[in-house]
Amino acid sequence: MRPIQYLSARPKLVRGLKLGAAIVGGLAVAGLLTTLGLLWYLPLTADFRDPSRLALTIQDRDGQAIAYRGVSPGGSLPLSSMPEHLPNAFIAFEDRRFRDHPGIDLFGIVRAAAVNASAGSWRQGASTITQQLVKNTYLTPEKTLTRKVQEAALAVWLERRLTKDAIIERYLNTVYLGAGAYGVDAASRRYFGKSASEATLSEAAMLAGLAQAPSRTAPTVALKTAQERASLVLDTMVDVGSITPEQAAAAKAQPATLAAQPTSSIAAAYPADWAASNVRSDLGDLSGSLTVRTTIDPGLQELATRTLQAVLSKEGPDANVTQGALVAMQQDGRILAVVGGVDYAASEYNRAVQARRQPGSLFKLFVYLAALQSGVQPGDRVEDQPVTIDGWSPGNYSNTFHGTVTVREAFSRSYNAASVRLQERVGRDKVIELAKSMGISGSLPPHPSLVLGTTEVSLVEITAAFAAVQAGKVRVRPRVIESLTTPAGVPLAAPVDNIPDAQWPRAAMLDLLRAVVDGGTGGAARLPVQAYGKTGTTQDNRDAWFVGFAGDLVVGVWIGNDDDRPMNKVTGGGLPARLWQAFMIEALKGAPAYSTTPVAALQPGADAPIEGQASVVDTGTLRVDGQQVRLLGVVGKSGAPAQAMADYIGDRDVQCRASANGQHRCEVDGWDLSEVVLFNGGGRASPDAPAGYVRAERKARSERKGIWAEGG
Repeated sequence: MRPIQYLSARPKLVRGLKLGAAIVGGLAVAGLLTTLGLLWYLPLTADFRDPSRLALTIQDRDGQAIAYRGVSPGGSLPLSSMPEHLPNAFIAFEDRRFRDHPGIDLFGIVRAAAVNASAGSWRQGASTITQQLVKNTYLTPEKTLTRKVQEAALAVWLERRLTKDAIIERYLNTVYLGAGAYGVDAASRRYFGKSASEATLSEAAMLAGLAQAPSRTAPTVALKTAQERASLVLDTMVDVGSITPEQAAAAKAQPATLAAQPTSSIAAAYPADWAASNVRSDLGDLSGSLTVRTTIDPGLQELATRTLQAVLSKEGPDANVTQGALVAMQQDGRILAVVGGVDYAASEYNRAVQARRQPGSLFKLFVYLAALQSGVQPGDRVEDQPVTIDGWSPGNYSNTFHGTVTVREAFSRSYNAASVRLQERVGRDKVIELAKSMGISGSLPPHPSLVLGTTEVSLVEITAAFAAVQAGKVRVRPRVIESLTTPAGVPLAAPVDNIPDAQWPRAAMLDLLRAVVDGGTGGAARLPVQAYGKTGTTQDNRDAWFVGFAGDLVVGVWIGNDDDRPMNKVTGGGLPARLWQAFMIEALKGAPAYSTTPVAALQPGADAPIEGQASVVDTGTLRVDGQQVRLLGVVGKSGAPAQAMADYIGDRDVQCRASANGQHRCEVDGWDLSEVVLFNGGGRASPDAPAGYVRAERKARSERKGIWAEGG
């Protein structure tokens, strides 16, 4: 049997490829000649094309670089300032016949055509350095025959107008080499920490190896790949005679490495993007290098990122939650941390800044603040009964109404019907005026449903409104940029806000916000120090919020889904409040500077005795003389135990004095209320309860009193 002749068709294939290559080359040359006549005498501008590029080094509040945005900073070097091996590396690897061709390389075109015809797809190009310069400065990067003909024609024209040295110089100063670096000087500074005029042979080889695929091969993301490509460049330089084999071997023995590990972290990505966006919007079309010092606290930024990811990865699936955002600021508006989503690598969209969502009951801040301005007091009464306005009838979240309640209870429990009545009493126009003055930028239609947060806000602007309450200012402007400086250290002037103090009753508003955490819908946000805040939940549980403050930290949390899908029974007092609490506990512990604001400074007369008739919020929380009081050592219960406690107190006065962690020891006719509650099984002893209270709880448990009757 004759052997099979596998190679018998090869000569025909080769002849076919050559013919195809000749045809493609002929078409390209014909198009080129047609175009040349139109371009030959076009004037070349003195600066060719020098696009406006802004290089930003983003720093944290301590001056440490956390990210780069725009292009990497670097200068335009004359060829005479570059070591000879730098241009030679690019010429050897990118265009070895650069010194000989007229702008296009016909041999390269034929070779690439053959490779592409054999592969049946576009596998290889034949662009010269001159063509790449043309593409980078005149044309779009699309791969079409028309654009390739334009590119070739312009390359030939450019070669007619500039010297080879001028072309390679312009190319080396404009070529993109990854990590935001345009030009060899910017890339050398970005990767090696020095000017390209000082680049070693191994470093020059690495830079040349990046030109073909800079985003994938940059040493900041693939150092080993960058070093492997540098080795190929060195081999090519030996082949063309640019260096000796001994020089190549020495360079390979000491491959280029990064001067320092990349400073950019994924945690810093959201604030870096926000800061860069602010620079561009404030300064307009500006080129050059700037250092942007932000207000970001790196420790809190890492904590915020980690906390959001940890809480949502644990609770998100069951709650049908896929996204969240967190912003932390000081009461003067300085942003300390901002996380715009659970995974920046998957989505760069900043949900803390760019997204606008309905705030739900968070908007009641403005309604109740306007009411307090008009003379309403926290202890005043309001009806939480069905109401219809212009054909619209709001309901409460629980689908029940509560009759006559105090303004404090209506706010802390987020009763909708009572809040609508209060809004109508104050006037929607007053509420809208106040909200806008405090930084709410969206449209605020004067519909009765305004109080329920049906207009959209961003997390950062609503958090800034809460900061204004804490600071006692008319308005707080959130800011992420502390300063801008040029490479020479010259500061750029920034506008300074002179926001006046607010004239509204801050203490009364603090009373309401404290009640939310101490005995209202925000109980899950309780802290070892006094906390203030408000929950927000929108229709069908599509958005859930908690915004509040403690110490000198103001923090807002939003959770939901980008596609607006309802969550699984998630409310602002649940997952967002727990997330807020988890962040705040660690933030106040790890950064004492943010917890130095005395609680007494936020609670006028906090250390003074409180005396008067009391209403029972739960068995661990009373309302005495218009102030909410937490009983020392008691984890309270509502329902039947709370009613039994109210019956016990009756119309007798309660005397309370401040104790530890914002708690109080309260007495009725000399009896310690905490001990009475625990002795009768009305609640549990807290972890920090005094020994006598713990013994009282044990007694109730042994005798199966109150909550212990059914096993506790």
